Amino acid sequence: MGIPRPVLLTTAVTAGALLLAPLPATAASGHAAQVPHPVREKGAPASATADGTAFGAAPLTALTTPTPHKDGGYPRRTVLTTPPENPADKAIKLGLAPYHSLAPRLNALQKLGNRVSVEVTGRSAGGHELYLVTVTAPESAHEAREQDRMRELIENSPAAAAKDRRIKSSYKTPVFINNNIHGNEWEGTDAALKLIEELAKAKDARTGDLLAKNRIYLNVTANPDGRIAGTRANGNSFDLNRDFITGSQPETRAMRQIAIDKQPAVMLDLHGYVNGTLIEPTTPPHGENYEYDLFLKNTYANALGMEKAVNDLGYTPEKDGVEPPVIPFRDQQEGWDDWPPIFTPQYMAFQGAVASHTVEIPMRVNNASYDTLPVEELRRRSAINTDVAGAAMRATLTYTYEHRTSLIADQIETFRRGAAGEAQRPISEETVPGVPGIGPEDVYTTTFPRAYVIPAGEGQRSATAAARLVDHLIANDVRVERAVAGFRLAGRSYPAGSYVVDMHQSKRGIANVILSEGRDISADVSTMYDISGWSLGLLWGASVDKVAEAGGGLHLPSRTVNSAAPTGSVAGGSQGRGDLRLRLDDPKELAALNSLLAQGVNVRRAADGSAIVPSSARRQAVTLADRYGVVFAATKEKGTGALHRTRVAAAVTPGELAGLGEMGFEVVPVSTAVLNAGFDWSAADVLYVSSGLQYSGLNPAAREALNGFLAGGGGVVGLGSAGATFNTAAGLLAAKAVAGNGDANGVVRVANAGGPVTGGALPHTFVYSPRWFTDLGPGVRADQSYGTGNPVVSGHWRANGGGTGGPTDAAGKASIVSGTSAQGAPVVLFGTEPLFRDHPKGVFAQVGRALLASAK
Repeated sequence: MGIPRPVLLTTAVTAGALLLAPLPATAASGHAAQVPHPVREKGAPASATADGTAFGAAPLTALTTPTPHKDGGYPRRTVLTTPPENPADKAIKLGLAPYHSLAPRLNALQKLGNRVSVEVTGRSAGGHELYLVTVTAPESAHEAREQDRMRELIENSPAAAAKDRRIKSSYKTPVFINNNIHGNEWEGTDAALKLIEELAKAKDARTGDLLAKNRIYLNVTANPDGRIAGTRANGNSFDLNRDFITGSQPETRAMRQIAIDKQPAVMLDLHGYVNGTLIEPTTPPHGENYEYDLFLKNTYANALGMEKAVNDLGYTPEKDGVEPPVIPFRDQQEGWDDWPPIFTPQYMAFQGAVASHTVEIPMRVNNASYDTLPVEELRRRSAINTDVAGAAMRATLTYTYEHRTSLIADQIETFRRGAAGEAQRPISEETVPGVPGIGPEDVYTTTFPRAYVIPAGEGQRSATAAARLVDHLIANDVRVERAVAGFRLAGRSYPAGSYVVDMHQSKRGIANVILSEGRDISADVSTMYDISGWSLGLLWGASVDKVAEAGGGLHLPSRTVNSAAPTGSVAGGSQGRGDLRLRLDDPKELAALNSLLAQGVNVRRAADGSAIVPSSARRQAVTLADRYGVVFAATKEKGTGALHRTRVAAAVTPGELAGLGEMGFEVVPVSTAVLNAGFDWSAADVLYVSSGLQYSGLNPAAREALNGFLAGGGGVVGLGSAGATFNTAAGLLAAKAVAGNGDANGVVRVANAGGPVTGGALPHTFVYSPRWFTDLGPGVRADQSYGTGNPVVSGHWRANGGGTGGPTDAAGKASIVSGTSAQGAPVVLFGTEPLFRDHPKGVFAQVGRALLASAK
């Protein structure tokens, strides 16, 4: 059948409560008027590929130039630039809106009246514009400024906000609806477009009152790269819904900024596909840093409304294949938790959301279903999904409309508790009335410290890492102060320049998420949905001190900062004399080193793995110290051998690829297929294997070429299951890899042996499906070992069903080993995950050092 062009709905909206109730099941089945054919324009973003395309799209247009409202009020209209038409957009097959249709459609929606505004919040990894729609009643510039004043008062002076009569009567509740964060879960976008049009055109008093008292923000597609290509991930192959604590991707950072700037009290994140429709709140364990009594109260109540709205659509298992909705908190025991802050709705709670949900729409249309089902069936399913997503959105607006005052009050109370330093309220059927079935398994709280200090001065870890951590805290809207004079706190002395995070602040939850060591929850539940442990305080390379109590309070000579102070320096400057040492404990130090090597500077390796830079390169060092914030210290050491520019043939995950790029390595992606097709090993100095390369799958010619590379001194760095398997199959290093529980993950203690790989390394690292090494052959060195006892600091690591593979089995065993193979190739094997999802920045350098040590 033919593929219809994108449509702009023109169905008349009836009066009454239509916009606050679900549409009937047949509402999405018709077709309406077509949008104009998109206009091609020239230009491509810097991130476009060599052929002028980005992530498989047609050539991209120039960035839209916003047209601000002339007086700062609403609406704030932006004329969006229309991208070229892309007939390969995967949404077309489903009868859904392709990305190239969104700009003209949103331009048309802005012309329907005075309620719709559009802004561009950034660009995706693949170069596509990110559209945020605001739907609200018109505001003068004065009214908009008053809304800003009230929003800022709620966050910064919540006790005063609780008494502010204007807030109670006039503050517009912010609602944020996020769509299509997984690119091949499409229909939230289409439901959002329908909702925007309905709200723009409605004439009834109830809708007018809704928009007079609320601002509705809709991220039309959070992941346009994936929408176009039909992939879960973005153009960098990252799952955006795992990135919120790291913020490595531009789309994630855009959503983070929306959360900070708009401060939503209510949030939906539309996903697919779980049949019946899954509507959070979740099973335990629940995040320990939330004000969970306030969060659960609203999230559960709104879930009930969404459940009713979906049921009222009239879909049935017998007639349509649609099962009834599921609320995990009520209907499941474990396995769909809200423990980690990596998911969008969980992150939003730390920015003020008191009702925040993942909603999984029911009918699968992606992956194998997309490829095998008839188009007619796919479109039937997508129409149902669009209906269900729309029902969830409208029910949420109904809940917000009917509970506006209490939602705002609960957001204020969330911030007030943080600012006052009050204890959390454990949830129970008494503290959260109306939510049945709360038991002790649902109670997760923490004791917030009085402050955290990131010390400055001698004897501390990397100042570069400290600056990165401070900037990340600020990017997440955490208030950070910098001491202007030395001070004492909790019996310790700190120099001027140290950073302090006063935990009596509105957003203490996200501050603690970032800086705390976390918690070992292995004994609490048998399974987790995703990662269970994280700690930027332990894994990002900075020294962080927790101050449990502060006696009479914090009275420090300090000022609030908007960014970290510069950290780069060169001993003696460009005119000094003597060689310089670069520590290589941080990814930015590796990036600086690789820049020097690319410029032909003769850098040498010190015994501890650091780099010795000749005095003749001082001018380059000054430039790099400023660019990367790294420290070149004076040294008299001459080094033990030359370092060379290292070209990496990498069979790795997207997170590892990003980490290698961050460290400045020249990377050539490889796989079993690439090597079998014929690979020129003269383009590589070291092979890094963690994913997608099996020695047993290589054809004879590929094996011969690889063996020639190894015999010529080319090295191997292997990580995880794929790396260990490759090592054994290729007959490289005499070391037995032992697999731990495949679901285990988190932050663990380690002991470092020093030397080229782990010299200067942190006493903690990250594991995911951990491994360790036994039966080490002659000359095989244990560079790092798991801590003794129970090495788990935070996360979830149990023994397997047979009682093996647990953390006590790993205790004291080697987690990183190195040596030389029988072929003469240097080899390093990791049982840990130093580059996991581009996250544990402070342990990146272990891989960087391993690559340098293994290069021919």
